[in-house]
Amino acid sequence: MPHFAELMSNQFQPIVDLVFPRTCVQCQVKVNELANYQFLCPDCSKEIHFAHPPACTTCGYPYFGVLTGPRKCPHCAELEPVFDQGKTLFLAKGPGRTLLHELKYRKGLYILGDLSLMAQNQNHFIRYLKGARLVPVPLHKDKLRERGYNQSLYLAQTLAQIAPGASVLDCLIRTRFTCTQTRLDRKDRFQNMKNAFALAPRISLNPKQTYILIDDVFTTGSTLNACAEALSLAGVKHIKVATLGHG
Repeated sequence: MPHFAELMSNQFQPIVDLVFPRTCVQCQVKVNELANYQFLCPDCSKEIHFAHPPACTTCGYPYFGVLTGPRKCPHCAELEPVFDQGKTLFLAKGPGRTLLHELKYRKGLYILGDLSLMAQNQNHFIRYLKGARLVPVPLHKDKLRERGYNQSLYLAQTLAQIAPGASVLDCLIRTRFTCTQTRLDRKDRFQNMKNAFALAPRISLNPKQTYILIDDVFTTGSTLNACAEALSLAGVKHIKVATLGHG
């Protein structure tokens, strides 16, 4: 049953839209009440490339065309994953890339509602998260102070609300400040993340529980793998990863 705040929000949304018209984050046209999403117009929403199965079981990148036999994914071929499996919601291109940037760099927490709806419409993604402890990739305290929020934590909380039995466990810390990954090649990304994460103090983990690391984007997998190593050292046996975007 909808909460009172949700009912009030729905009731007054037309008035709010009249005073503060919503625009598409991709093309900036006005988003009307017939659109599927609040901040993505119908035309741009068609350009979201969801990562439907069949897909790479390590990074979640979808296999296009007919799958006739074993396939090695070029996007994570050099990764030696500590985690068991990976899944992503959509590709980081076009509107998908814009949504990622809006969330990560522009304090765009307002798009979490649209991201939640996207995830709910992908049954394979929700089934993957079901019953797991969702572990957000942490920011260093200096980066957290600079940005003001950890987008991976907000993403984990959003997903926990829609995946049956899932819950959030913010159990990792970043032990040292690392330079941005965007300017590094694949080899340097892995070196940059080495031993960068650890289990937070006074955290107890259940070795029989499935823990899914949550991050905004999968690029080389170096950050997620370093987090998985920290969980593995703490005795966790079942580790997966899930990202909003890939690329």
